[in-house]
Amino acid sequence: MADVHNKTTRSYNMSRIKGKNTKPEMIVRKFLFSKGFRYRLHDKKLPGKPDIVLPKYKTVIFINGCFWHGHEGCRYFVVPKTRTEWWIDKIKRNKQLDAENYNKLLQLDWKIIYIFECELKKDNKDKTLNGLITKLY
Repeated sequence: MADVHNKTTRSYNMSRIKGKNTKPEMIVRKFLFSKGFRYRLHDKKLPGKPDIVLPKYKTVIFINGCFWHGHEGCRYFVVPKTRTEWWIDKIKRNKQLDAENYNKLLQLDWKIIYIFECELKKDNKDKTLNGLITKLY
């Protein structure tokens, strides 16, 4: 099946996808800051460049997009109908990198928390954020 956009439009659309400072990430950061937590962002010294690093708690938080990280059973993870095999390989590789970084961080004695974007939607946001505080202590 051919792409529904021409090459220029597709390129523009893909260039607009952010890897840092996404809306879900900002929700978590504002919440943590409001509760008195101080953190670093995207620490290049740590495997996977975690979105949020809380050195005091030796904890890292990854805020993952459901699509990009293949969130199983999630309504926001739908494999595209165009270039399907390429997308499946891409998402599989993302999941493999996630697992490798998880193991490296565990070996360095870091506590790892994953939050998927669907967990920050209106219905789940409060439960997810309050649960995050519990996980930090």
